[in-house]
Amino acid sequence: MPEMDPNPIGFAKHDHSHCVQDAVAAADRMCRDAGLQLTPVRQRALEILLEEHRALGAYDVLARLSEDGFGSQPPVAYRALDFLTKHGLAHKIERLNAFIACAHPEDRHTPAFLICTSCHAVAEAETDPSHSLMSQIAEATGFRISRAVLEAEGTCPNCLEKEDA
Repeated sequence: MPEMDPNPIGFAKHDHSHCVQDAVAAADRMCRDAGLQLTPVRQRALEILLEEHRALGAYDVLARLSEDGFGSQPPVAYRALDFLTKHGLAHKIERLNAFIACAHPEDRHTPAFLICTSCHAVAEAETDPSHSLMSQIAEATGFRISRAVLEAEGTCPNCLEKEDA
């Protein structure tokens, strides 16, 4: 089983402006390599998701897109978010009915989302689906998993540190 990162992106302290720039550049490369267009509205939607490490609802993204002059009709946000999720640049957090930029867009993976109920930060951790309990259950029943997402709510290390202070 691969070693887990004890500070998944979202809870770890880092140069945030640098991670946004790197992620947008990687998304642009991925889209060009796949023959896809990262249009200005799609890029801005991705930037909005990257600006905070918390999940945002479609209407939150729409409000920010509207402020930036991209239109105020819901399809503007939904089409951009659909593109980003379809091509692995963002994920939908089902529990929150919200979206977050993918922390590992260049890798095909099964994400695990750790959602802080105190500060609402969301961290994406990598999992090894071949060693998971869900994989074992599926194998025992003859079921083939095509997509799985793990979501857990709790308290992040930063909020725990504040509680202990």
